[in-house]
Amino acid sequence: MREINVETVKNEIARMCIEANYDLNPDVYNAIEGACASEPSPIGRNILSQLVKNADIAKASRKPICQDTGMAVIFMEVGQDVHFVGGDITEAVNEGVRKGYTEGYLRKSVVSDPIERVNTKDNTPAVIHYNIVPGDKVKIDVAPKGFGSENMSKVYMLKPSDGLEGVKDAVIDCIKKAGPNPCPPMVVGVGIGGNFEKVTELAKRALLRPIGSHSPIEYVKQTEEELLERANALGIGPQGLGGRTTVLGINIETYPTHIAGLPLAVNISCHVTRHASAIL
Repeated sequence: MREINVETVKNEIARMCIEANYDLNPDVYNAIEGACASEPSPIGRNILSQLVKNADIAKASRKPICQDTGMAVIFMEVGQDVHFVGGDITEAVNEGVRKGYTEGYLRKSVVSDPIERVNTKDNTPAVIHYNIVPGDKVKIDVAPKGFGSENMSKVYMLKPSDGLEGVKDAVIDCIKKAGPNPCPPMVVGVGIGGNFEKVTELAKRALLRPIGSHSPIEYVKQTEEELLERANALGIGPQGLGGRTTVLGINIETYPTHIAGLPLAVNISCHVTRHASAIL
């Protein structure tokens, strides 16, 4: 049994909250930079170059890439041979978010109740997903998610008879209706299967995958490629002002489901698709 002090977890999460908000992930940065060369719209190219410049300024000056520094989403894969010591792990995670958002001067956007809407003033609580896995290590992914794009996301409880074509049409319809609202170019996470709550986690987790990576399942890979082509043919373009660079990547994750269901979740993210990872 390996012991890990929760203080270590707290400090790592604080660091990652700042890192994710200051430094645009290399895969996203490279995708935007590459799109500058291939985007046919002059306005679109200009916007994409501004996004690259914005990311460079944020990294160099140690400032947030975007003013909406998001609600912290934490994925933790905890080895079954790990024993946390020194306190409560969930409280340590939230302490890490609190520390990171305070020390990094990140905007605090969480309210304590969805109706009364009083700001918690420290961006906690985080949304935490725990998964127990073999081994004696802990993998942490911190993925702050802004709500300009989160609000454009959808859950569909499709019928099995809708099939793959129904899934494809729903994803494209969601992107089309989102339009300029999520600050495109978007990154789109798609979950298929499970049940009502599982499918949304799949879609959120799909956003952690690097742009340009593909599912090892052949039909899923082909679907990712087809949907990317269809999405970029919509003409929404960078910041919704026209062009082919509407979506940088579409990542799909699947899970077994019930014979009577075909759950689908589409989690849309803006061009600032933030995440940072660490292994303890």
